[in-house]
Order: sequence, then structure tokens, then C-alpha cells
Amino acid sequence: MNETVNPWTILGEKEIYENPWIKVTEYDVVNPSGGKGIYGKVHFKNNALAIIPLDEELNTYLVGQYRFPLESYSWEIPEGGGLAGEDSLESAKRELREETGLVATQWTRLMDFHLSNSVSDEKGIIYLATGLEQKEAMPEETEQLVVKKVPFGEAYKMVEDGIITDSLAVAALQRVKIMMLQGNLPIQKQVKHD
Repeated sequence: MNETVNPWTILGEKEIYENPWIKVTEYDVVNPSGGKGIYGKVHFKNNALAIIPLDEELNTYLVGQYRFPLESYSWEIPEGGGLAGEDSLESAKRELREETGLVATQWTRLMDFHLSNSVSDEKGIIYLATGLEQKEAMPEETEQLVVKKVPFGEAYKMVEDGIITDSLAVAALQRVKIMMLQGNLPIQKQVKHD
């Protein structure tokens, strides 16, 4: 099997819907088994960005808000979007400041991944932000946010208990937990050398 060859044949396509954030396209296809059908794709115009801020006492900051698509309240880490062509780090810095008022002096890119690759091309990028300083938050007018500072262990337990279900937050908290267990957190290295 050649992993670089696309086994799907596209017979036609039509744009179903578009707004400033997404575009939905329906494709007439022949699938890898030879059957004809349709496939819908949601194209995201922004990368999903998430930031896990961590202070020297290993506290993090969670953001709570009502999520319209879920019809429920969600606890997450600071998140937002950045245009695919923009510098993702600069967008992450902006999102952290907007939602929490935090500014960080050290940034570590933790991971890149796809959020739901069976129906969309949305890319997620997660950063760890350390060396934190509190400034004034500047949330967007569409955001009604609650920000709370919690020990990292409490945030991680919220993942284990199914309270935090947002994929970016879950991935970030699990990645940082592994880094802690391995002694690979930049903040841990600074503490050891002081």
C-alpha cells in the first residue's frame, strides 16, 4: 500500500455553505472500495490555538464559558483561533492576553494535531506559557468568560473526572502531566537550577 496515493476519486464538488470561519463542501466521490457516494468536508479558515499557562507554583488558569454548539457550559484552557497564514505564536499570545490578561515570557510549542479528521481539516496547536505576569483581560464582545486559577493537579483531575471534555484542553493537560512525570517541564528545569 502506497501511503502517498489518494484512494478516493472526486467526481464533482459543490460549496454548500461559507461564513468567515468555515466552508462546507460536498463531494461526489468513488470511495477506496469502488462505491459511489458523497463526502462532506468542513474547511476551517483558522487554526485552533490553545495555551496552558503554568506559574512557578504549578497553578494553571481555566476559562469557563457556555458553548453554543454543545448547548452546555465548558471548562477549558485559554483558546482561540489564528488565521492559517498568521504566526501561530503571536496569535496564541494575543488569545492568552485577551481571555486571561496573562502575558508570558517563555513559550513552548507542545503539539500540533487534527481535531476531527474524518469530517474537517481543522488543525490544533497547543502552547505552554510560563514566566507569567498578570495584566488586564480584554475578551471579545461575544465572550462571557469566567477565569479561575487552580492547581495543575486539580485541572488534571477535572479531565479524569470528565468535567473538562474540550479536546484541546484534554490533550494539553495530559501532555503537561507527562512532561511533569518525565521531569521535562521548562519550569521544573528552572527550579532545579535555582
